Amino acid sequence: MTPSPIIAPSILAADFARLADAVHAIEGAADWVHVDVMDNHFVPNLTIGLPVVQSLRKATTIPFDVHLMITDPERWAPGYAEAGAYNVTFHAEATDDPVALAKTLRAAGSKAGLAIDRDTAIEPYLDLLPHVDTLLIMTIKAGFGGQKFLPGMLDKVREVRRRIDADSLEVRLEVDGGIAAETIEQAAEAGADAFVAGTAVYGAHDPARAIAELRALAGGVG
Repeated sequence: MTPSPIIAPSILAADFARLADAVHAIEGAADWVHVDVMDNHFVPNLTIGLPVVQSLRKATTIPFDVHLMITDPERWAPGYAEAGAYNVTFHAEATDDPVALAKTLRAAGSKAGLAIDRDTAIEPYLDLLPHVDTLLIMTIKAGFGGQKFLPGMLDKVREVRRRIDADSLEVRLEVDGGIAAETIEQAAEAGADAFVAGTAVYGAHDPARAIAELRALAGGVG
């Protein structure tokens, strides 16, 4: 049975000059705050880093879902766990030993997530599911917000959901990229249970209402 949906608005789509206000606008509505950390190396873009996360963590009680699109996650990821992130997700393409890094993150106080980018096959990572708390499937190419949802990525979601269910694993299956009212039902039907939404939330007149609408769409599948 798929768990109740998690809606994780991405502050990549918010006003960077008013991040605390952006987080306050979704309090009581969002389950997680999705924080995209990009280093201008693993991906072309450059966003926020640990000092901003540390400051923002003091401004809200919503759990932080930190998505590291960076090289050398072994060096940097534990700091986000120590800063109070609920879940820290690193990319499979950026590490040679994801199981060891997952153990390090759990020891540092967070849950551990593994992200799979658009062009990466899922099959080599299915056996790692028991070692992580979240498996994040990119439904776009990692690195930029506002991209169009790629429905072909849902085959990966279906494959992961089959393995999670077959092995009775407690792993959140998250999707990130182009998630909106027009696409969230497709992702939920494929088996996703956590949904990152940027523009669909922060581009809306009422972010909290947008979250409620997304939750209803995702929760109505089954």
